[in-house]
Amino acid sequence: MRRWIVFCMVCGVWPAHAELNIEITGAGERQTPVSLVRFAGDPLLAQSMLEVVGNDLSRTGLFKLIDPAGKLPHSASEVRAAEWAGVETLLLGTIQEVSGDKLAVRFSLFDVVRNAELMAQVVTAKRAHVRVIAHRIADMVYERMTGSPGVFSTRIIYVNRDQGVYRLVMSDSDGYGEQSLLTSKEPIMSPSWSPDGRQIAYVSFEQQRAIVYVQSIDSGQRRLLADFPGSNSAPVWSPDGKQLVLVLTRDGSSNLYLMGSQGQGIRRITQGYAIDTEPVFMPDGQSLLFTSDRGGSPQIYRLSLADQSVQRLTFESGSAFSPRISPDGKNFVYSLYKEGVFYVAVQDFGTGQTQILTTGGWEKKPSFAPNGKMILFATEAAGRGILATVSSDGRVKQKMVAQRGDIREPMWGPFLK
Repeated sequence: MRRWIVFCMVCGVWPAHAELNIEITGAGERQTPVSLVRFAGDPLLAQSMLEVVGNDLSRTGLFKLIDPAGKLPHSASEVRAAEWAGVETLLLGTIQEVSGDKLAVRFSLFDVVRNAELMAQVVTAKRAHVRVIAHRIADMVYERMTGSPGVFSTRIIYVNRDQGVYRLVMSDSDGYGEQSLLTSKEPIMSPSWSPDGRQIAYVSFEQQRAIVYVQSIDSGQRRLLADFPGSNSAPVWSPDGKQLVLVLTRDGSSNLYLMGSQGQGIRRITQGYAIDTEPVFMPDGQSLLFTSDRGGSPQIYRLSLADQSVQRLTFESGSAFSPRISPDGKNFVYSLYKEGVFYVAVQDFGTGQTQILTTGGWEKKPSFAPNGKMILFATEAAGRGILATVSSDGRVKQKMVAQRGDIREPMWGPFLK
C-alpha cells in the first residue's frame, strides 16, 4: 500500500509555501477504520486542524481514515450508529473562541461498534497554535486507541546543509514548524537532546576543529562544554541530565569520557588505542553502548560504569554503528553496513536476535521515538539527504523530502515536560 501526502510548510528561513513531500508505505497488521467529522465552529480552522490530526494518525499505519460523507454530528448524543457502516470510531468536536486570541476545542472519541463514548476532552491554546492543538488531540486519540502515548507533539532535531551553509534545525515530529537554532559556514554534527528537551549538545567546527557546545532551546544562549586539544565529539546526556558522555582524543586515541553537565569532573572510562565512539546511556544510567573497532571492524559494545567491563553485542559480517536504545531498554537500533549498503537494524537485548527493518540504501543515525513505536533516521533521495521513519516492527515506512537542503544527523526528542 502506498499513499502520498503533500503539505505546505512556512518558516522564517525557507521560502513561504515550500513543500514537504511525505511518502508512506506499508500498514500495521490491522488498521482501525476511523472517521474524522468536521468540528463545529470556524470551518477553516476545523479543516486545518483535522488535516493535521488525520495526517498524524495516517503516518502510523494503524488507522484507515473514512470520509464522513457529509454527516456532521458534533457530540455523542447526535451519533446514529446505523449510519456509520464500516466505521469503528468517530472523532467529533467543536471549536469555540473563549477570548481574543484563545481557542477551546472540545472533542470526543466515539465507539460506533459499542455505541459508546470512549473519551471527552478539552484543549485550549492560542489561535495561532492550531497545529499544536491538533497534535495534542492526535496524541490523546492515539493513546486511547492503542494504549501507548502519542508522539505527535514531540520534536526532532537535525542538520540541514544548503549552498555551503549548515543549520541546526528543530521541528515538529512531522517536519513542520522548522526553527534554526544555529547557522554556520562550518559543519555541525552530533546534536543530542537533554532528557527534559530544553537543551541541545552538539559539535561545531566553527573554530576549525571539533568543539562541543550546549545550547538552550528557549533562550538560544549557549556555552562551551568541551574544548580540549584534539577532537571533542559525540556528546550524549545521561538519563538524569547530570552528566554527559563524549569522545575525546586529548590523550592521543579516541576514548570515552564522562563529565558533569557544567563541564566539571571529567573522567576517562575506556582505555586503549582502538577508536571508541558514538556512546549512548542505557535508560538506568548504569551502562553505555558504544561503537568500537577494537575487534577489527566497527561493532557495538556495552560498557558497565561500575567496573568498566566491556561486552561485545554485535557480530556482523559488515559494520555496526550508531546505537540508540529503546525507551523501555529492551532493544537497541543501529546502522548496519553490508556489501556497500546501509540498513537500519534492531537487536533484542534478551535474545540477541537482530531484525533488519529497512530495504537498504544510505540509512544512518537511527533514534527511537519516545514511545518506542517509530524510528527516525537519515537516508537519501536523488542524491540528497532526507528524513525517514520506520515502525519498530518494520511494517510502516515514511520518507519526508524537503524542497531544499541536504539533511543529516537527525535525532528524535523526548516527551515535552
